[in-house]
Amino acid sequence: MSEDQAAGSREAGSPGWAGLPRGVWALGVVSLLMDTSSEAIHSLLPLFLVSTLGASALSVGLVEGVAEATALITRTFSGALSDRLGKRKALAVAGYGLAAASKPLFAIAGSVGAVLGARFVDRIGKGVRGAPRDALVADITPSASRGAAFGLRQSMDTVGAVLGPALAMALMATAAASFRTVFWLAAIPAAAAVVVLVAGVREPRCEIESPSRFPLRRRELASLPRAYWLVTGVAAVFTLARFSEAFILLQADEVGLTPRLIPLVLLVLNVAYAATAYPVGRLSDRVGRWKLLGAGLVALIASDLVLAFAGRPLEVAFGAALWGLHMGLTQGLLAALVSDTAGARLRGTAYGVFSLLGGVAMLIASVAAGALWQTWGPAATFLTGAAITTLALAGFAWLAARRRSGRA
Repeated sequence: MSEDQAAGSREAGSPGWAGLPRGVWALGVVSLLMDTSSEAIHSLLPLFLVSTLGASALSVGLVEGVAEATALITRTFSGALSDRLGKRKALAVAGYGLAAASKPLFAIAGSVGAVLGARFVDRIGKGVRGAPRDALVADITPSASRGAAFGLRQSMDTVGAVLGPALAMALMATAAASFRTVFWLAAIPAAAAVVVLVAGVREPRCEIESPSRFPLRRRELASLPRAYWLVTGVAAVFTLARFSEAFILLQADEVGLTPRLIPLVLLVLNVAYAATAYPVGRLSDRVGRWKLLGAGLVALIASDLVLAFAGRPLEVAFGAALWGLHMGLTQGLLAALVSDTAGARLRGTAYGVFSLLGGVAMLIASVAAGALWQTWGPAATFLTGAAITTLALAGFAWLAARRRSGRA
């Protein structure tokens, strides 16, 4: 029996809807609940930083860049540890639990530094859970369905990202525009996510020999296939062009959208993301992943251009929808490509290293976006993103030509 067949057979007795394992659906619900909590906070956080705590745009970029980079870099070590131990669920529970415990810290934060600390704890939790969870999805899903499985988990995660801003707007309307009240109540779905994970996900029996030593070593990393490193490099370039969505919210504020309605921008973005990630994942299982990734780059260029010249809230919302389309065309596919190319033995490590390079790129992109915004304004930030994405698209076309000719 091959590794992929073994992976599929471990959950063969518990199929869920649409032919995907029940564990994949349970992990999707966990992602939905945690993202509802996180996005209820994050949809208001830039405004909270600027209007309540007096932060600058550069400070927002620094907070977002450090937070996201922390999450992605932490995934490097948790993924390798999950390979070494042959256990993924325990690390996922620890990560989700840490993220849930961080939510009340936002409600009591009284300074930019305190918010940074809360984001740091929250993102460490995300980093601890991320690679083991993605590896667990791959472990329990047959290879022929992995695009659909990752697309489903990403779509359900993004449904949470739709519900979060909607919840934030509803609570702001009923709580006399109190940021802190929203932050307190957002802790409830985060706690529920941990309960669902503990009760609803069964870790499959490990049938792949674990590395004899901790896998973050040169010899082990060198054993990862060349195709995997190509995917990882492409993803890092994507991330350089895709800074934090916090700047889309700041652009909504710039064009005059009232604070109570600003979470609507994230809602629009995430509706587009949720609506496309699962269908795109299923389609990629049939037609391949690379052409769809190229379409995602085109969508990001269009989004940046719309946002750069937006003068009204409706134009910002359109740019946000294109940004969400880009995410739906790229994020689940990249996760599936890592599984396609890395193999089972170092799957957690592969996801971790993939995230490490993405984390460095995210830190650079978000801090640079904040500096551009503060120095030359919003248009410079989004036009620079469009320029970098155009260069990435040219490189992507070159790689695709080499793949067709058999030289890559």
